[in-house]
Amino acid sequence: MKSDLEIAESAVLQNIEDIAAKVGLKSDEIEHYGAYKAKIKLSARESRDVKARTILVTAMTPTPAGEGKTTTSIGLCDAFNRIGKKTIVTLREPSLGPVFGVKGGATGAGYSQVLPMLDINLHFTGDKHAIGSAHNLLAAMIDNYYFRIDELNACIQPSGIVWNRTLDMNDRPLRYIVIGLGEDNGQVRQSNFEITAASEIMAIMGLALDIADLRQRLKKIIVAIDTRGVPIYAEGIGAHGAMTILLKDALMPNLVQTIEGNPAIIHTGPFANIAHGTNSIIAMDMARRLADFIIVESGFGSDLGGEKFFDLVSRQKGAPTPDAVVIVATIRAVKHHGGISIKDLSMPDLEAIKNGYVNLQKHIEIMRSFNRPVFVAINRFSSDTPEELETLKILIEKDNCEGFIIDVFEKGGEGAIDLAKACLEKTKEPQGNVNYVYDLKDQIKTKIEKIAKNIYGSADVHIPRSIRKKMEMIENWGYGELPVCMAKTQYSFSDDPNLKGKPIGDTLEVRDAKVCAGAGFIVVYSGEIMTMPGLPKNPAAVSMDINEEGKIVGLF
Repeated sequence: MKSDLEIAESAVLQNIEDIAAKVGLKSDEIEHYGAYKAKIKLSARESRDVKARTILVTAMTPTPAGEGKTTTSIGLCDAFNRIGKKTIVTLREPSLGPVFGVKGGATGAGYSQVLPMLDINLHFTGDKHAIGSAHNLLAAMIDNYYFRIDELNACIQPSGIVWNRTLDMNDRPLRYIVIGLGEDNGQVRQSNFEITAASEIMAIMGLALDIADLRQRLKKIIVAIDTRGVPIYAEGIGAHGAMTILLKDALMPNLVQTIEGNPAIIHTGPFANIAHGTNSIIAMDMARRLADFIIVESGFGSDLGGEKFFDLVSRQKGAPTPDAVVIVATIRAVKHHGGISIKDLSMPDLEAIKNGYVNLQKHIEIMRSFNRPVFVAINRFSSDTPEELETLKILIEKDNCEGFIIDVFEKGGEGAIDLAKACLEKTKEPQGNVNYVYDLKDQIKTKIEKIAKNIYGSADVHIPRSIRKKMEMIENWGYGELPVCMAKTQYSFSDDPNLKGKPIGDTLEVRDAKVCAGAGFIVVYSGEIMTMPGLPKNPAAVSMDINEEGKIVGLF
């Protein structure tokens, strides 16, 4: 079979105006970025009502290689369109860090891709650069204020500055740095970089409803804490206006197409292990006004992106509440949680499937707890045997859940028709209220405990005294009723990536907490999660090149 890149390059793309017309967008409602990409003007929402139903796509606990959640989301969108339902898939923008680090391309695979693949994976329409520029402008203005203004110096110490810098690339040495060295270069202090996907501005862009909301959220970013323990905001140093200018075009969602010529909206890119992990509210709100159904991908497993979508994202103004949930599972991931090493996952092993099913079973339980219909998409790989696929399907059905073996990699939308029909039928039924994990009025500590015990299955939570004091400070500032965004490993229900399957009796260790007042949530860090990833031993970038004719190779 052809490589993903070869399949993408052999596809016949439709002009972006033709793609826009499929969902009723007029030529003056989009801004062209070449023939195959466009931004949708926010004014396109004004004359259209929200009408679409929402399918949330999440996953079981993944292996390091990923299980094809984006591929499944795209294939399911194409399947819905094949059965006559105008459907848009809404996805996050790829980050250059993972593209050049571990994953290579991040636009789907096989015959379920979004195009133009190379453009989307690389600089796309410049959104990530705008977000990085706004973030670093704020950082520069904070240090300039500290360096120059006596009144501010009197009440801020270097350790009180809590805003760092950002870069959209995996760069391990930048996790901890010292800045201000040299004569007349400001205060020498320790600082750090985080990847752009972890920036609060990325989260703000994903949760803002319009430019007015964006500006208000930027004003509320906490940049420092003075000697009295009082927050200093971006508004206080006058940065929010200039930041909004840098972000105004990036706030418009991006329109592209699937291989089958269906509309796809790609916008913002927060990770789910260190942020809330889904595309923007603006993208989803736009899609819900243009289509009958939208397919929304959330990051990593249901314990991360899935939980955050319900408890954090869907509580925001303009955000949808899912009408159904699809959990992506693979034979290899189930076997991995059944004790099989990564290198042996292609070897048939029915016993490992039976042992590892507890992981998928827990994810089904998690998503059902929100009071929404749940389906499992068994994403077939070429190494899967019929016996393995049937074994997993039977286990799923014993839990009174519908499981579908899909093959969107080789067949595109045709490979998920049965799943699309089942989702269509189930979402015709009225859905009750969502059962959230916690009440927003709960104390921060209580919210963490409810997530840990009800979602992760942890036996206990350990919060050091120093972190409890931080939480009390956040509550005293008036932010105690914000939702919680847990930052933890994606490779386990616990905070230890080595604990596979369904860990029992573990204690969740909380190591830090901070409030993102602009984004409107509290980040709680558990385990050794890093906001600046490092490159692996053999980065994906090593295999990439471009020849004299300009043809790119190695970006899978």
